[in-house]
Amino acid sequence: MATFNIIEPGVAFISGAASGIGKATAFAFAKHGVTKLALGDINSSAQAAVSKEIQASFPNVEIETLSLDAGDETSIINAHKQIVERFGRIDYAVNNAGVPGVLRRSTELTTEEFSQAVHVNMTGVWIAQRTQLNQMMKQEPLAPGYLEYSQFNFRLNRGVIVNVASIYGKVCGTEVTSYCTSKFGVIGLTKSDSVDYAPHNIRINAVCPGFIATAMLGEAVNLPQGNLKRFIDGTPMRRFGKSEEIADAIIFLSSNMSAFITGQELSVDGYAGSRTLHKIGIF
Repeated sequence: MATFNIIEPGVAFISGAASGIGKATAFAFAKHGVTKLALGDINSSAQAAVSKEIQASFPNVEIETLSLDAGDETSIINAHKQIVERFGRIDYAVNNAGVPGVLRRSTELTTEEFSQAVHVNMTGVWIAQRTQLNQMMKQEPLAPGYLEYSQFNFRLNRGVIVNVASIYGKVCGTEVTSYCTSKFGVIGLTKSDSVDYAPHNIRINAVCPGFIATAMLGEAVNLPQGNLKRFIDGTPMRRFGKSEEIADAIIFLSSNMSAFITGQELSVDGYAGSRTLHKIGIF
């Protein structure tokens, strides 16, 4: 399969890469010129299958598969050590792994249920990002990969991080207390660290997917009060998004085309944020 080199060849890490947005992002990095991929997921067999799919389409891409529990600090740190041992550096990090958590109101949640989503979706991202920043600060920027870009050395980064938040990190619906809290936290983390590490030529941004046709959305749709029409009615474009559309946004934020963008949360949602979601009965 042909590649379209809009980003510098380097080492890309994607968590939650065995399905959905993570899988689409892994394919997108390979398509757009990255030749070294580190793919992490808690589902090892599904991750191995994705790796085979990518190598069948892009045989020049080296892949390191990682057993990764996004809610376990030791697992996160060891996975990043494995990447550096194999490839020597981390140029692009996409923190995508997450869980929907228990979808209920606060008065119906236990402390443990609330903590699950917050721990995996927010604390886990913080641990991963901290580990990535420690590595990126040690490494020199990638050299320009293309002659026509050689005069744009100011665009070179020591590393780029993209966190996968959610439209529920910007607006709120009903019965998504723990999930909203965790995704608002991801955006806060993105903005805060982007300020501290911009002087190190490290960019950090977030994408905020709307209703994307993934297994996680299926879990919500299958709730007794859920149905497809409510989700589509919450999106003015009147359709679900595709994982590939989120992956394209991640590639943009990882590329030199976004060289002066950091600390931002990019909504990729068919403008789902145009309405207060609880008014249309989402969840």
